[in-house]
Amino acid sequence: MTAMISPELRSQSTAQSDDLMVWILAWSELAAFAAMMMGFVIASWFQPELFAAGKARLHHEIALANTVVLLVSGWCAALAARSVNLRQQRQALFASAASGILFVALKLYEYQVEGASLLAEDSFWQLYVLITGFHLVHVLFGSLVLALMARFPSPQNIHLVTTLWHVIDIVWLVMFPVVYLL
Repeated sequence: MTAMISPELRSQSTAQSDDLMVWILAWSELAAFAAMMMGFVIASWFQPELFAAGKARLHHEIALANTVVLLVSGWCAALAARSVNLRQQRQALFASAASGILFVALKLYEYQVEGASLLAEDSFWQLYVLITGFHLVHVLFGSLVLALMARFPSPQNIHLVTTLWHVIDIVWLVMFPVVYLL
């Protein structure tokens, strides 16, 4: 039966299946981050002084720099997804991946400066490291996948990876004000 299906139709069906899976993954990631951030907000209601003191210790300049880095990275990913020129796609993907690695380096530096630890004794630092660390792992993994796509590009894979990369950006754009500013 599948032999009677044209290659074009089979390719279109596979692309739709891939799109569905990437959106299921994207929404599940958004739900996981939303749950963590809701926990952070609720905990801050129960311990407002502790969370205010914790936020006062954070280095907002580094977090703001990381926001700019991720916005640049997302812009590069969008360029890669829109480009039809293979060389430009590769350059944009490598730039996006490099920006992601810069984000990771800045975040690790921020952890060091803040003295953040998984063994933190209070709920602010535990939740801060959990949420930002979970995001950090996503950025690191996404950067590696972007670099891999730059080396071995295909239009469908570039579309899928850049879509997920934008989800990682969106998470940070929500996380930044919740964790650092509110």
